[in-house]
Amino acid sequence: MYRDNGAIGALLDEYEKAIGELKDVIKDLTAPQIMEIVDNETKDVDCRSIQTILAHTVQAGYTYVVEIRKWLGEDIDYRNAINLESADEFITALDDMFQYNEKLFSDYPDIRIEELNPENKINVRWGQSYDVEQLYEHAIVHILRHRRQIQRFILSLES
Repeated sequence: MYRDNGAIGALLDEYEKAIGELKDVIKDLTAPQIMEIVDNETKDVDCRSIQTILAHTVQAGYTYVVEIRKWLGEDIDYRNAINLESADEFITALDDMFQYNEKLFSDYPDIRIEELNPENKINVRWGQSYDVEQLYEHAIVHILRHRRQIQRFILSLES
């Protein structure tokens, strides 16, 4: 299905596609595979296991919306990462997160997604500045990067 609302539709279509690819990668994983620490060396607590990567990925998907809603003047809180234990739980969490993203655009159907003036960009909590379009492009690539990381973790678990 393709959305018919221009650039917003394209961003949502590609975000949904990336999430779908991630769900395909994790759907057959067992709870022990999801929870096993694969990278003992990393200092990044979000990248030690498939579980921590997925919890971070879901939480980040909510954070992008929160950042935009704050930029639009809403008083809204960030969500914490939740370490779920099964593929089904994470698939549901990814679906819920995507629906939260879709709701942003139904709440703000006329949102301006491109902002050329650096002073009017969204200054996110990790220190970068984006417009809505750039933040969604980041969100899409974030899913792709972590899907790749999980695929590498699966190979490591299988060897």
